Amino acid sequence: MRLTDLERSFINQYQGGFPVLEQPFRLVAADLGCAENTLLDSIRHLLDTGMLSRFGPLYDAVKLGGGLTLAAMSVPEEHFEHITALVNEFPEVAHNYRREHELNMWFVLATESPDNIDTTLKMIEQATGLKVYNFPKQEEFYVGLWLDLDADNKITTVPVPAAIAAATATMPASSSYTPDELDRKIINASQAGLSLVHCPYGVIAEEAGCTSQEVKQRLQNMLSYGIIRRIGAVPNHYRLGLKANGMTVWDVADDLAKQLGMQIGQLDFVSHCYLRPRQLPIWRYNTFAMVHGHTRDEVNEKAEHIAAMLGNNCSAHETLFSTAVLKKTGMRLAA
Repeated sequence: MRLTDLERSFINQYQGGFPVLEQPFRLVAADLGCAENTLLDSIRHLLDTGMLSRFGPLYDAVKLGGGLTLAAMSVPEEHFEHITALVNEFPEVAHNYRREHELNMWFVLATESPDNIDTTLKMIEQATGLKVYNFPKQEEFYVGLWLDLDADNKITTVPVPAAIAAATATMPASSSYTPDELDRKIINASQAGLSLVHCPYGVIAEEAGCTSQEVKQRLQNMLSYGIIRRIGAVPNHYRLGLKANGMTVWDVADDLAKQLGMQIGQLDFVSHCYLRPRQLPIWRYNTFAMVHGHTRDEVNEKAEHIAAMLGNNCSAHETLFSTAVLKKTGMRLAA
């Protein structure tokens, strides 16, 4: 599907930085040179057609005091559909992908507390009868998938704009913010996305039982502390043309992993980069970097660029292509 100029401009400019104002769509519409109702209709169309996965705040489960991890299983082909249904029934499973590897199911768990990660993994093992391998984040080098569409609707990954990055997580790392009961009500009312109405924060206020001003102030606080990564559109990169999604994994010397992981994370085409534990003998890799492209050849070229950069500091690497999105709901707090 070909995007309109307005749809393309909205996606390019508002994957973050959506204003926390009483009538935010009015300001965005003026910025994009259109009527407010036209903008609302365009966003609704992008969501209805699957060009956007969602639109609203992106919450950080760990900053909320919760647990977050990446897990994988080796699922027999003849049972794959059944096991997928069992795993996806768990509300803690935020994302689930099928990938080409002996470990062919990879899913992200987001739980109310860090202690719940192990409990949930054991419950999944009991439900499926299969071993679950846990790959918790040990170091985060970069997280920031920002997409750019040109006039021909060709899509590329670019760094998160400096103005957006500077506007969030402005508090020192030593600072902390513990969400209270009202914060949690606001999170519950907004985690599925913002309402496409003239005053979306008023809708949240009505559900949370507070004023619109309180909602806006609480959201700004959570942005400042990094509890909200950003507020904006979440493009569906598959539908927009980036159909090749490769999780590149690297066996890097442990004493160099942090230094090299930071270098990988600075590459424009890397959207996520982490240090995670090995799971010997089935898994030798400790550095993970997500690379997106229009084709597998494009992703493979980018992976070879990383390999050349690492040189002899990397003993082995693989690219696990995703062949199906099994679930993608994002983090959800319990109501």
